[in-house]
Amino acid sequence: MIVVHHNPDCGTSRNVLDIIEKSGDPYQVIEYLKEGWTRPQLIALFAAADLTPRRALRTTRSPAAELGLLDDAISDDALISAMLAHPVLVNRPIVASPKGVRLCRPSETVLDLLDHLPAGPLYKEDGEMILNEKGARVG
Repeated sequence: MIVVHHNPDCGTSRNVLDIIEKSGDPYQVIEYLKEGWTRPQLIALFAAADLTPRRALRTTRSPAAELGLLDDAISDDALISAMLAHPVLVNRPIVASPKGVRLCRPSETVLDLLDHLPAGPLYKEDGEMILNEKGARVG
């Protein structure tokens, strides 16, 4: 089962979910802005994805700057505490599958986590081709 930590307002997150849906692999969607995070969950996801809290921090279209979180001196623990209080601070989408856990930016990164690639051609919302008509990766 694939688990997608999803924000429906994010184009990259929508692209990832579309790719997963078209793969036919079973999946579960967690809208983390509604459900929030737990400290153990974030620590486990970051460890599995080989991410530090700093690398997982969403710095654009988030309150990171206003909260003073862009300073490199801010500790990982402080970043995680801020992410718990403001779930939007976690960059997305984070996808967990039996093949691994990744922050799927760009969206085609999710292809490595799938058991079955979608049939091609496959395009992102912006029209960029991800898979050609033969189902081969583009780019």
